[in-house]
Amino acid sequence: MEDDVLLPDPRGPLSAQVIEALAGDPSQAPFPAPPVDLPGDVLTDDDVQLALWVLYELHYEGFDEVDEAWEWDARAVAFLARLEEAFLAALHAMAPVPETDPAAPLHERIEALTELAPSSGMSRFMQREATAEQFREYLMVKSVYHLKESDPHSFVLPRLRGLPKVRLAELQYDEYGGGRPDRHHQALFANTLRAAGLDDTYGAYLDLAPALTLAVNNAMSLFGLHRRHRGMAMGHLAAFEATSSIPCRRVAQGVRRIGLPEAAADYFDEHVEADAVHEQLAMREICGAMAEVDAGLTDDILFGSWVCCYLDYLDGLELVGRWSAGQSALRGSTGRRLPRQRAARQMVGAA
Repeated sequence: MEDDVLLPDPRGPLSAQVIEALAGDPSQAPFPAPPVDLPGDVLTDDDVQLALWVLYELHYEGFDEVDEAWEWDARAVAFLARLEEAFLAALHAMAPVPETDPAAPLHERIEALTELAPSSGMSRFMQREATAEQFREYLMVKSVYHLKESDPHSFVLPRLRGLPKVRLAELQYDEYGGGRPDRHHQALFANTLRAAGLDDTYGAYLDLAPALTLAVNNAMSLFGLHRRHRGMAMGHLAAFEATSSIPCRRVAQGVRRIGLPEAAADYFDEHVEADAVHEQLAMREICGAMAEVDAGLTDDILFGSWVCCYLDYLDGLELVGRWSAGQSALRGSTGRRLPRQRAARQMVGAA
């Protein structure tokens, strides 16, 4: 039996309205009207980012106590569209996409963006300085994405044709284990969580993830779930793969430095080699081929690449900053609140 995916605790009035409505019957329960006024910085606003994440999750595994009819309910879609409008505007305003040589091949322009992006120092911190407790926090935060790794980009498959479709299917086949469920990258990360003594339940640590971590995840969903953003989604994928191999090597070294079981490093070891291949597929034969067919996608591809790099930088900067100051990076004053899903299971077991 699969673990239940429970609705998270709200983080403010917007997410409270969404969560309360989704817990009701779609044929009878009211749904809030799309908000008119939103906070100034939606990227760092816990309430907005959680409301986005919850509404996006209806298109993934959903929630155990939520009627599946909510996924395409017109009221929920309208509410989401308003949040997306503000979110996309914030991503455009986040930092201008640096100028790259318009005469250069697209893969070189993507590479240039990854080199121009500032570094948070996250992977080096995990490699050299992170304590065992900080490593566990790192894995908790990363689990929000890595337990559904690759799923946002898979939404783009039916929106492509020819070589880009074939190469994306090839890349994703590797991500999903090459036909071996035990090598599925989501399963490998679940193994890492267990090896570190953590809960591998999907969404178990959502309540502890900071707003920027949710924004990193929400950007992938925003791009992947809309056909008009397919260029952004594939640009994001290209930058994601191009900036993964070396950081994963460093994190694997950090896992071994602090003495976690060898199984905890397997996920990161896998990505050292795999992503070195994937970045070439994504940059040249997916993004490059898309732009050859439709040059109008070029700016979207570059924007998606920059969002991947810069949003990850902001998220990492916040996490490393907290750790360097001797604080927990987990949301909440203590960062030690038991996640709802695990707490619920323990309560059932105690009963």
